[in-house]
Amino acid sequence: MLMFVDNVKITVRSGKGGDGAVAFRHEKYVPLGGPSGGDGGRGGDIILKANEGMNTLMDFRYKRIFKAEAGQNGQIKGMYGHKADPVYIKVPTGTSVYDEATGRLIGDLVENNQELVVAKGGDGGRGNIHFANSKNQAPEVAENGEPGQEKMIKLELKLIADVGLVGFPSVGKSTLLSVATSAKPKIAAYHFTTLSPNLGMVRLDDGRDFVIADLPGLIEGASNGVGLGIQFLRHVERTRVILHLVDMDPNNGRDPYEDYLAIRNELGNYDENVLKRPEVIVPTKLDIPGSEERMAEFKEKLPDDADIFPISSIQHTGVKALMNHTSEVLSKAEPIHFDVQTDETKEYNYEPEAKAFTIEKEADHDFVVKGAKVELLLQRTNLDHQDGIMRFARQLKSMGIEDALIDAGAESGDSVTILDFTFEFI
Repeated sequence: MLMFVDNVKITVRSGKGGDGAVAFRHEKYVPLGGPSGGDGGRGGDIILKANEGMNTLMDFRYKRIFKAEAGQNGQIKGMYGHKADPVYIKVPTGTSVYDEATGRLIGDLVENNQELVVAKGGDGGRGNIHFANSKNQAPEVAENGEPGQEKMIKLELKLIADVGLVGFPSVGKSTLLSVATSAKPKIAAYHFTTLSPNLGMVRLDDGRDFVIADLPGLIEGASNGVGLGIQFLRHVERTRVILHLVDMDPNNGRDPYEDYLAIRNELGNYDENVLKRPEVIVPTKLDIPGSEERMAEFKEKLPDDADIFPISSIQHTGVKALMNHTSEVLSKAEPIHFDVQTDETKEYNYEPEAKAFTIEKEADHDFVVKGAKVELLLQRTNLDHQDGIMRFARQLKSMGIEDALIDAGAESGDSVTILDFTFEFI
């Protein structure tokens, strides 16, 4: 049996951009060839793609790290490097994507083939062909490619079903699903037989059909973590119609009306919008002696406009009528609108918080400069050529880092470190 997994964390790493090239034309009959270093190619993106053929996140239990290739470096003769291919990761429709570090919702994949860019590949560096000017016609300056993004994201699956079966454990949800559809859920005479949601397709004689989900039994306090807790309450969010099953067995020692109110309370505590969905109350186990009398008492306590359809799944009594009625209710139910756009590919651009650089004095003559902007500047600087080093020094000065070091007490000869690069301050 395929294990149902609806909550996983994975790490994604987009590809680094290719480095720009430092090159010059050396061709016969071209005495003043000039710079000819091409740009690097863009790194590969990490893209999530919804697939309606999947209904579990089980695959991510075995592979949790996804990496894209780096872009190709720039070439001589002004040739650009190839950009890397994106890496597509298939996820079930109904998957919500969160940034694990911040808890922020990145996107919601609710339609088949919908795409979401979760890690953007780094831009390629510019070759020295871009840095020529009237003062420096042979620049030995090129940019390194932009680093790729790396982050941990959380995938949370919320099943997309038209109809959801809710109720206390052992009220007959799995039995109803097995009778109304071709699904074969586990059925046994003990609580919490169903430990994961089951889906089934109901097909009516007139050609209508809809997807029904059997959700694991709830108990009082589920929204606060009791029993199976809120582990599966999230799947109720996207059902358009609720079938609320209530046990009419007179020998179970429970009050049907109290059970009904308890489940409604748990649904409301989790998401009050669920209580606004159309609800069909389904008294079950009407084949047991004494159940009819108990159902009559139960109905007296309900509002006059309550939608009630009693059944006996064992004897198949009322099941067909219930499914036809559910289809009619479903046809009139309002569609669920998602806050996230679903009509086109969305892109999540991860950008570190823009912070001013900081300077820390680690020893009498050792200083460390930190900050996202200056660190990215270093990563994109090609330090293999003197022109590149001088350009980097000018950029540090224009950012105010030179003056800030002097204010911090730095003197000529002191060591300054940015990431893993250390240089002498002059």
